[in-house]
Amino acid sequence: MDNTNQRKALINGEIALFLRGLIIGKVLTIIVIGGLLWWFLKPGRLLSGNSINSSSAQSLKSVSNNVSNNNESTFQTVADVPTASFNYGGSTAWASIRRLVDSQIQSDRPELQLRYVNPVNGSPGSSSGIRMLLDGKIDFAQSSRPLTNEEKAMAKERGFTLEERQVGKDGIAVVVNPSLNVPGLTVDQLQQIYLGKITNWNQVGGPNLPITAFSQRPEDADTVIFSSNSDLKEQALGSNVQYVYSATDAVRQLSKTPGGVYYASARSVVFQCSVKALPLGQTSGQLITPYREPMVSPEQCPRQRNQLNTQAIKNGSYPMIANLSVIIKQNKGREQQIGNAYANLLSTDQGQKAIEQAGFVGVTQ
Repeated sequence: MDNTNQRKALINGEIALFLRGLIIGKVLTIIVIGGLLWWFLKPGRLLSGNSINSSSAQSLKSVSNNVSNNNESTFQTVADVPTASFNYGGSTAWASIRRLVDSQIQSDRPELQLRYVNPVNGSPGSSSGIRMLLDGKIDFAQSSRPLTNEEKAMAKERGFTLEERQVGKDGIAVVVNPSLNVPGLTVDQLQQIYLGKITNWNQVGGPNLPITAFSQRPEDADTVIFSSNSDLKEQALGSNVQYVYSATDAVRQLSKTPGGVYYASARSVVFQCSVKALPLGQTSGQLITPYREPMVSPEQCPRQRNQLNTQAIKNGSYPMIANLSVIIKQNKGREQQIGNAYANLLSTDQGQKAIEQAGFVGVTQ
């Protein structure tokens, strides 16, 4: 065989070897690709993939919820909360707020320590708390009544002012012995009872029974039924008024006094089994209950209890509303700092929800 033919035979052999390798390579490639497709598309892998997608979706949902929640103000978002221990006092109507809300604040902001202080003399209440604040015995006060002109003047004489920061609302309920049959009272009738002008229940549509009015002493009062700009405020209470230490004491007295009557924070007394709350109105034709109707009778209590008529308090149709306010000493000192911080904490979305959980009506919800 000549050189030319040898060269042709060699080339043809190389081409055949190349083509065979190419074919084998393609077959292997197809096998590999097919195997990979089978691996990724088998049922177990699809289920696993769905789980991953589901987990991712859940994570996104969680993140979205966190972002949504971050739009709400919380105790953690409040700035300028001092790190120290502070004393406060005041309204007994705030008792459930102190139990529920203040404990949440101290859980979320452990750097802030709060201690409720009772007065040395007299009974605890809005008035005694404000007096303690004026005397420098506490750092801020909780109140369920407005400041009086006398308290504002006393603060000014001492070189500072007092600020009221409203954080909630409550009703003022009138309660009587459960056996008393009376349709209700107007605000004026209630005031006349405590001034000693109305002394028998038959004067307001009830039985022929003397009225025994129970009240905290004016200097310790937790709530008030005479507005600060009323001429009646300056008149002395009637001789039929018997003074009690607290709402608990008054409820105990009412349960054994058929002609007894008392007024207090609706949140404090509407739920009680041993007394009956009366409808109240500006006129006798517009009486509003401080409880949600139908009324739960004493016989049904404590299996069931009357609930606060929050809707009537919220929309203002209930005639006697008590504003829950933090009383802050404006003196550019530590008292002002903690008073502002406490009011800011209660004004957050978290604080307002907690106030409503405590049985009151928020002011920003």
